[in-house]
Amino acid sequence: MYAPALCLFLLFVAYPLLSGIHISFTNWNGYSQKYAYIGFENYSKLMADPRFKKALLNTLVYGFGSALLQNMFGVLYALLLNMKFGSRMLVRTVIYMPVIVAQLIMGYIFYFLVQYDGGAFNDLLAAIGLEPVDWMAEGRRAVWIITAINAFQFVGTSMIIYLAGIQGIPPSLQEAATIDGAGAWGRLRRITLPLLIPAITTSFMLNLIGGLELFAVVISLTSGGPGFESHSMSSLINYFYFENQNAGYAAAIGLITFILVLTVSWVMMNVFRKREVEY
Repeated sequence: MYAPALCLFLLFVAYPLLSGIHISFTNWNGYSQKYAYIGFENYSKLMADPRFKKALLNTLVYGFGSALLQNMFGVLYALLLNMKFGSRMLVRTVIYMPVIVAQLIMGYIFYFLVQYDGGAFNDLLAAIGLEPVDWMAEGRRAVWIITAINAFQFVGTSMIIYLAGIQGIPPSLQEAATIDGAGAWGRLRRITLPLLIPAITTSFMLNLIGGLELFAVVISLTSGGPGFESHSMSSLINYFYFENQNAGYAAAIGLITFILVLTVSWVMMNVFRKREVEY
């Protein structure tokens, strides 16, 4: 019964991973039938490449920045939508809707908002007499705009996870705390948040891994620019493979990205697991 799933895993996960490791030790250009083994040369170049170091830093910002924003607003939305009020189902739908939009499309939607000439944000600034801003011209600002866009798109996922977690907390615990004199903040800090740790673990890990693998939004908004200032590891792989025709170097970056995601995920999983409580 496991054979079909095992075959698919070997074909689409194990084989590409081993093939990528093999390619990372070569100077293959991605197209030619000929290549040579160069040992750890690609990896030694990576350690001295400022473009790689910048992409690594940006990837950590995309990962942790998106995860923090998504989870912070996800909890707030979940707490709000757990209350009983009219049209709350409509509000849930509106918050979740961006999740079903492809990341590339979401990037292009925001591109038309932040572009310098004819962008909606600059049109609003012009309407109130202010000078237009080239939003994506400065690398650090572009990185944080991309992070915010990614968080905005997937905050609905966090909201759903937290809403399910909140509704799974026994009402008797909240009632007992209220009888003991705990206010809304006290119940949130002493009961709701500690019992939400399993949901926080799930949501944070999904958001973190998604942010560390961010690609489509970067490509659609900046293509890694200005220069190499907003590249993620994934978009840098795309650049070196398809534009620079350096598949061996791209494969080395890919393996480092895999190790980064695996290591960060394992560390954060253990951090959250130690804080889980039972009820």
